[in-house]
Amino acid sequence: MVQHWHFPVLFATGLVAGFVDSIAGGGGLITIPVLLSVGLGPQETLGTNKLQATFGSGSASWHYAAARTVPIRDCVRGFLFSLLGAGFGALVVQQLDPSFLRGAIPFLLFAAAVYTVFKPKLGTADLQPRIPHLWFDVLFGLVIGFYDGFFGPGTGTFWTMAYMLGLGFNMARATGYTKVMNFASNLSSLIFFLIGGKVYFGAGLVMGIGQLAGARIGSKMVIAKGTGLIRPIFIAVVLALTIKLAYDAFAR
Repeated sequence: MVQHWHFPVLFATGLVAGFVDSIAGGGGLITIPVLLSVGLGPQETLGTNKLQATFGSGSASWHYAAARTVPIRDCVRGFLFSLLGAGFGALVVQQLDPSFLRGAIPFLLFAAAVYTVFKPKLGTADLQPRIPHLWFDVLFGLVIGFYDGFFGPGTGTFWTMAYMLGLGFNMARATGYTKVMNFASNLSSLIFFLIGGKVYFGAGLVMGIGQLAGARIGSKMVIAKGTGLIRPIFIAVVLALTIKLAYDAFAR
């Protein structure tokens, strides 16, 4: 049971996670261990994490849109397909064990980090798209949305890399679009956790308020500083996520 003294800790956790997540993703690395440590069970932790993450991704999306880093009209189709994909993933995960992904995902994330390190010009400027925007929204909305609803870790990394490699976006622009798609899949997954009664509202709302503030600070820094700020944080977060998932998959 969550105690009263836990709430300041949960707020601070949401603040830090919202800041990191709005820049490079990976906020779950911070929030999930804290939720588990205050006494929530695994399913309640995942459901509550989706609640607070929805606040953060929604806040970041709003600020990127307000700064015109992300034109909302360009996101509608991708948002809908991400919503659909995540909902389907949340349904399927109730029937299948996602453990088979635990061994593969760390390698994919590590490959993304290595590729970013050895391609220093990746995301520094907009390039010509390699995939028509329509097909991009349908394919990646369904696939990455499904992944987020089914398993989740590294979703932000996969979206950012997809936008840079598929549509040629610079890293700051890709980060903004990523948060809109994260908001869609978080929202869709949250609905299914709510239906299942797996959300602890006290912890989720307190962390969500922290997420709102942290995402506001982080998104404003990205808008002001651009790729120069995102790149080192992105690489660090992806490597940290890789190590954590590899430990969970193999060391345990």
